[in-house]
Amino acid sequence: MKVALVYDRVNKFGGAERVLLALHEIWPSAPLFTSVYHPKTAGWAKDFRVIPSFLNKLPFARNHHELFPWLMPLAFEGFEFDEFDLVISITSEFAKGIITKPETLHFCYCLTPTRYLWSGCNSYFRSSVFKFFSSPIISYLKKWDQIASQRVDEYLAISETVQTRIKKYYGRDSTVIYPGINIRKFKSLKVQKHKKVQKHKSNFFLIVSRLVPYKKIDLAVKAFNQLGWPLKIIGTGSELRKLKKIAESNIEFLDQLTDKELIGYYQNCHALIMPQDEDFGLVCLEAQAVGRPVIAYKGGGALETVIKDKTGIFFEEQTVDSLIKGLKEFKSLKLKPEDCQQQAKKFNVKIFKREFKNFIENQWQKHRKKLKLK
Repeated sequence: MKVALVYDRVNKFGGAERVLLALHEIWPSAPLFTSVYHPKTAGWAKDFRVIPSFLNKLPFARNHHELFPWLMPLAFEGFEFDEFDLVISITSEFAKGIITKPETLHFCYCLTPTRYLWSGCNSYFRSSVFKFFSSPIISYLKKWDQIASQRVDEYLAISETVQTRIKKYYGRDSTVIYPGINIRKFKSLKVQKHKKVQKHKSNFFLIVSRLVPYKKIDLAVKAFNQLGWPLKIIGTGSELRKLKKIAESNIEFLDQLTDKELIGYYQNCHALIMPQDEDFGLVCLEAQAVGRPVIAYKGGGALETVIKDKTGIFFEEQTVDSLIKGLKEFKSLKLKPEDCQQQAKKFNVKIFKREFKNFIENQWQKHRKKLKLK
């Protein structure tokens, strides 16, 4: 069985990239097709055979793919997969739009239906670069996205939240297979004696996130501005300058860290803060894996990974007042680290790889039988 992987773009690192690394362990010889590839910012992909589209040759495309949305459909439709038996697209945007022959089975592991076209449309157009795109272009992309969504043979969703969106926006059924984290990595490391962490040992709250509008990090910054409590924010993104400008001195911004450094911050924080309506949220599990609870907005994937009043708490509304109320409530609780760790174990990456591989292989066998019958 010859397999190919397809991903929207290979120029950053986050939760989706961890999924790709897990799939690479299952199918190490599978090439990775993508719109743009930037080796300097995607060191995680050094062991992949990455095949970028024509967009990779355009000026600025590697770092500013958002400037070329109308070309993305052409980029993915231009790939050929005739030599492959099975293609797996991992996508929150355009990768599902590839064109395959009937004999080639196309699975889509959907991270979410294209957020800025559907569930997060209002948020994106109000506060990001996408507001500059004309409505005819967005209308075109929506129509293309719906057409492209029907090219997929089988959908898999990263959460029940995303499963609901797939049904709502694409009219397609899907199977939920939760992503996983490397439990052993978090369990095996001793508490880090990192100088930066030790300075504020067990006296700070933590955010680990891309700093983009829909993550609602500004909500947390404003809440901690009022409270004056220590908050550390790990991540980069388009909102970084804006967030630094409004943050008081009790809030510290940290760039991307090594896994070892990141785990050190997880281990020493009071709790992880998740103000966003997350599709799933691997960072939520990473915090719990080292015994740290989560304070999350009551919506999205957090509802599937956090146990209320046992491994974390929820705040009701995405407002500063609601988050402050949740933070004060959290201060009065005594949550057990072992409960958090036990919850995280349910999402071990080993479970993900086994379930994903079994599902794909079973569906492939059914597909082969159908082809023989024809």
